[in-house]
Amino acid sequence: MKNRSFAVFSYAVVCIAWVYCSGCNSASSEPPKRGPAGAEVHSVETFVAQKGKLVSVLQIPAELIAYRQVDLYAKVNSFVKDLKVDIGSEVGAGQLLATLEAPELSAQQSGAESRLKSLEAIYTSSNATYNRLLTTSKTPGTISGNDLEIALAKKNSDLAQLDAAKAAYQETGTILGYLIIRAPFPGVISSRNVNLGAYVGPAGKGSELPVFTLQQLDHLRLVISVPEAYKAFVRKEDEVKFKVKAYPQQVFTAKIARRSEALDRQLRSERIELDVYNTDKKLSPGMVAEAMLNLSGQDSSFVVPKSAVVNSAEGVFMNRIVDHKTQRMEVTKGRETDSLTEVFGNIHPGDVFAKKGSEELRNGTIIR
Repeated sequence: MKNRSFAVFSYAVVCIAWVYCSGCNSASSEPPKRGPAGAEVHSVETFVAQKGKLVSVLQIPAELIAYRQVDLYAKVNSFVKDLKVDIGSEVGAGQLLATLEAPELSAQQSGAESRLKSLEAIYTSSNATYNRLLTTSKTPGTISGNDLEIALAKKNSDLAQLDAAKAAYQETGTILGYLIIRAPFPGVISSRNVNLGAYVGPAGKGSELPVFTLQQLDHLRLVISVPEAYKAFVRKEDEVKFKVKAYPQQVFTAKIARRSEALDRQLRSERIELDVYNTDKKLSPGMVAEAMLNLSGQDSSFVVPKSAVVNSAEGVFMNRIVDHKTQRMEVTKGRETDSLTEVFGNIHPGDVFAKKGSEELRNGTIIR
């Protein structure tokens, strides 16, 4: 009897537990809230569209080059006679760098000088003859007009030959001046490619490499190629910060001094240059730098959270909310930061959008 009573009691406890558990399950699987006509209602976080200026930073590689650089070649076929400087030498404008020698040029100048002196003597004689005949011809019947004209023609011919000799002598002197190489501007000799006695010339053997390369180091150019998409955000006098690998902890600054105003056909980018004053000689031409351009638009635009823009196969859009219902609005993205992005489209100040856009929010979805 006791066993039968215990069995009935156990069965009753199991039934009560089953009923209790069934109630728990039905409570936890509450269906989603429905709006009018059974439409599903979504709860989303929203924001109000407002105009602003997005300031972004464009990190882009750049290169340092010398403000002025020149390769110095020999202008005539000659041999290196003397070298006054070497790699690393600091030189001033007009300083003597090297002297060359060409014996045949010296012989040409000597010949030109001799011809010049000879023609000077001939012209002096013909000029004196003409002047005597001219003075004598003032007495009627002493000198015929034909003789006077012949003397004048001889004088003019000798003068023309004298002028040609002077020009030839000056030409040989100018060519001899090419045997002296001087610095066109102050700077540092960055390369020397010849030794004493080497054959050099303007063409052929001896002209493969320049005699010297001169670079100005106290004034450099920072060259940046700005992509087409960012051309409108770059202005003259903008300050740019940059770093180089040689000094990773130091940040250098410079201002935009020049821009090409045209795009490179291959890179589709605009070349801009910044003046970098390198009085301490820490920076060197050829260094690769990482430049940081601050891009700030001239006009204000709509700046929205990055999560609000949906980029899907159907296009780029945002979920606008009107009368508690969603509307997809196509937009075009501009610049971006880590959390914000520029958008362009049929947007008005005060429009409400979902802060986190989604493809699940179709047109007409009810929003709470």
